[in-house]
Amino acid sequence: MAVVPYKDNSADKKSQVAQMFNSIAGKYDFLNHFLSAGTDIYWRRKAVDELKTLRPARILDIATGTADFAIETLRAAAPDAQVTGVDISEGMLEVGRRKLAAKGLGNRIQLELGDSENLPFGDNEFDAVTASFGVRNFAHLEKGLAEMRRVLRPGGKLVVLEFSKPTAFPLKQAYNFYFSRVLPVFGKMISKDQSAYTYLPESVQAFPDGPDFLAILTKVGFKEPAWQPLTFGISSIYTAQK
Repeated sequence: MAVVPYKDNSADKKSQVAQMFNSIAGKYDFLNHFLSAGTDIYWRRKAVDELKTLRPARILDIATGTADFAIETLRAAAPDAQVTGVDISEGMLEVGRRKLAAKGLGNRIQLELGDSENLPFGDNEFDAVTASFGVRNFAHLEKGLAEMRRVLRPGGKLVVLEFSKPTAFPLKQAYNFYFSRVLPVFGKMISKDQSAYTYLPESVQAFPDGPDFLAILTKVGFKEPAWQPLTFGISSIYTAQK
């Protein structure tokens, strides 16, 4: 059974994830930085560094949320690069649009409501496809990754940043305690949606990280999949080529 945010809700995972992110959109950025002690900013920067040698001109950011990663990609992109961000949560996109307007980036980054498993783009349209803490929320992981490959041009690059599971003692035990006991309490206090921050550790535990994710990338047709653990394996960067 798929891990879902609201266990007493009969809606499918995709609908529940959209509902969850609409619910916490206004607090999402603060909670990200607060609950990770700002480490999420470092993780995004490291992931974007993977694009520096490519200098992509057209970038698609999947599960773009409030556009933090889409904005960060400009640092490694071509000077005239255009970024398109897609997300299933209109609430998150609205926060992102306000952020882009405040930064004067509305002409460089376009945010669209869309489904990662049915992307509204043609084949081979983008030089790079990215996703930051979003692929574990896919209802059908292989279908979403196949769509990301479809819209990527030959020779283009995939960069995925996602939570993973530390394995070394005692970090594994400390991590599991924080994720299962501490994070849901603060998440509920600040966002008023306890389910969202109970779902987070459950979705991380269920996600096929490390070598398992590399195997799935290969299965859907990506080449040269690679894995870089960050901060003792709390998160990971995955890259691949088309």
